[in-house]
Amino acid sequence: MEQQGLSRKDLEAYIGPRQRVWDILERRRPLSLAMIRRLEKGLRIPAHLLIREYPLLRTAA
Repeated sequence: MEQQGLSRKDLEAYIGPRQRVWDILERRRPLSLAMIRRLEKGLRIPAHLLIREYPLLRTAA
């Protein structure tokens, strides 16, 4: 985001509603394949960077 000067609002076009963007950036939800494809095509982010495994944070239930 920093490299391309993007805000969370800018990511809504590729990821979905504001809450979903927030969940992904806070590692509460993984990227879907469709999101990865849109980010790769629209922002020219290589897919291999987006499909890496990363731990999701657990939410208090």
